[in-house]
Amino acid sequence: MPPRTALKKQLRTIRRSTRLIARAFGELETRLRRIERKVSRSEKPVSRKGRKLRITPKRRAQLKLQGAYMGYMRQLKPAQKLRVKAIKEKRGYEAAIKVAKGLVAHG
Repeated sequence: MPPRTALKKQLRTIRRSTRLIARAFGELETRLRRIERKVSRSEKPVSRKGRKLRITPKRRAQLKLQGAYMGYMRQLKPAQKLRVKAIKEKRGYEAAIKVAKGLVAHG
């Protein structure tokens, strides 16, 4: 048998095998969808357990300040960050944000 004929025969066998595999996957998919539908019909709706977080206006304001502070800190060089952190420790977020804003503006 010439090499070309043997190669064609092998390719034909591979094509047939891949078709069979594709068909098997199709049947499997159909079965899984049927099972999925059956299960979803029988299940009760899942209720979300746990408490809903309630953020007080005071906490929301704190988070807003913290976010602004972090936003400015990302833009600063390490030495500038140290300076702003020290200010935050001494005088709070507002003062630190003011200084950081000035440093970012000047580059």
